[in-house]
Amino acid sequence: MHPLQCVLQVQRSLGWGPLASVSWLSLRMCRAHSSLSSTMCPSPERQEDGARKDFSSRLAAGPTFQHFLKSASAPQEKLSSEVEDPPPYLMMDELLGRQRKVYLETYGCQMNVNDTEIAWSILQKSGYLRTSNLQEADVILLVTCSISLASFDLSREKAEQTIWNRLHQLKALKTRRPRSRVPLRIGILGCMAERLKEEILNREKMVDILAGPDAYRDLPRLLAVAESGQQAANVLLSLDETYADVMPVQTSASATSAFVSIMRGCDNMCSYCIVPFTRGRERSRPIASILEEVKKLSEQGLKEVTLLGQNVNSFRDNSEVQFNSAVPTNLSRGFTTNYKTKQGGLRFAHLLDQVSRVDPEMRIRFTSPHPKDFPDEVLQLIHERDNICKQIHLPAQSGSSRVLEAMRRGYSREAYVELVHHIRESIPGVSLSSDFIAGFCGETEEDHVQTVSLLREVQYNMGFLFAYSMRQKTRAYHRLKDDVPEEVKLRRLEELITIFREEATKANQTSVGCTQLVLVEGLSKRSATDLCGRNDGNLKVIFPDAEMEDVNNPGLRVRAQPGDYVLVKITSASSQTLRGHVLCRTTLRDSSAYC
Repeated sequence: MHPLQCVLQVQRSLGWGPLASVSWLSLRMCRAHSSLSSTMCPSPERQEDGARKDFSSRLAAGPTFQHFLKSASAPQEKLSSEVEDPPPYLMMDELLGRQRKVYLETYGCQMNVNDTEIAWSILQKSGYLRTSNLQEADVILLVTCSISLASFDLSREKAEQTIWNRLHQLKALKTRRPRSRVPLRIGILGCMAERLKEEILNREKMVDILAGPDAYRDLPRLLAVAESGQQAANVLLSLDETYADVMPVQTSASATSAFVSIMRGCDNMCSYCIVPFTRGRERSRPIASILEEVKKLSEQGLKEVTLLGQNVNSFRDNSEVQFNSAVPTNLSRGFTTNYKTKQGGLRFAHLLDQVSRVDPEMRIRFTSPHPKDFPDEVLQLIHERDNICKQIHLPAQSGSSRVLEAMRRGYSREAYVELVHHIRESIPGVSLSSDFIAGFCGETEEDHVQTVSLLREVQYNMGFLFAYSMRQKTRAYHRLKDDVPEEVKLRRLEELITIFREEATKANQTSVGCTQLVLVEGLSKRSATDLCGRNDGNLKVIFPDAEMEDVNNPGLRVRAQPGDYVLVKITSASSQTLRGHVLCRTTLRDSSAYC
């Protein structure tokens, strides 16, 4: 059996969650039984041809099955000072970017924004340059999502069709590439790469490389393989890859906030969700590496950090052996898990405590949590710390206990409502947001009415509402029937949106007349004379760009700049935005005397 066939056979036996990803493994999707020379792209310069043939002959030999076993058994997390040996068919200098320019384009969620920074950090260390000019790029990488969260739409097809349309545009750019330049390489990264795999590589042969969410370390090798004219892919999922030693590169000099990934993957296996199949099983990053990143962001002057994870508050760091005693996980009252209760490790409350101590002037947020992971110690910490935002995202998905059971959410409507009341008692003035899905499998009109009533009862400040879209690989795809007609889904979605906006407007209007602390982000998109920022509850606040007093420098008149904390008296509110007039510039610690 050829070594590559052995590797593919092992991959199949491991299923969707292999024991370890292989940093150098290339799942090349070449034409069956075709020679390497048939996939070679013509070189623009004759002197490169010999080198390419030499590289192709080495690549044809490929790694042995023993190489695969050796890499698979090696631990994934490496110290930043360690240098990994190149694959046996590559020389070290072939992994270098040679100052070729990379254009990165990001689609989807905040996790993809963070993934873009991780991918760029890896490529930058390999000698690539970054460009914001598409026309001068040598490599174009699209960091993709299989779920669109825009415009109240949960359409996988829409999210992925956007990428296919973009690839057609890039194909034209590739065709027009002058022969005097190195060939343009196009890559798909992220969840769509993980979900579609062969289809992306085979469909019109537009894509040169494919990298799943756990394969970004492998980008230099994948690009080196693509230099020979072949397609290269690594879509293996990992049980331990967290990129703990990769420091994401913040690319916006004017940014006031940043995302920090603290864990990857998800074990919840909600029946509608594809995340476990595109991002793998849950694993948490060591606390020490998270604190190091937050400290660096503080030193750069950033004023807000959002901790990221698919189930962010189920964080559990097992990297320090002394904390791995059998301490049980505390769940919210009335909630259960779809997996065996986990023991030991440093939990989310400990991480939140440590992160909030890094810089008292830096706001701390986190997303996206699961309602089951809000034990009292987390709620108490949010209440006590001034710089942990009093805003909680509490995804409900449905107001019907019957539908929640079909979704495998691990709670009833009654348990969820009890948690809402407990949170509001524990954190006075807390802002709540949520997710809802309209038209899930088997949802009746009565189920829909219960969701409407939950929206009215809780009165969320912010919401993200979607129409259900079936995804392959999920439990719902295999065991349930997508039996709610599309027109019914859309009608129910519109009703939920209408009710949400009515109730959010009422909730937000309670802020009128109050003074709130706002972190300034910059000019308002709709007015050059207004500034925009966000309050503690993550609501957008618009106010005139006017001179104000600086609390720490009496008598000094200043204008607000991005990154400043200002006090704003709220004068009006809608379902999504607050308006007011600015009072003064202050600090986070000093603001408590006024708010």
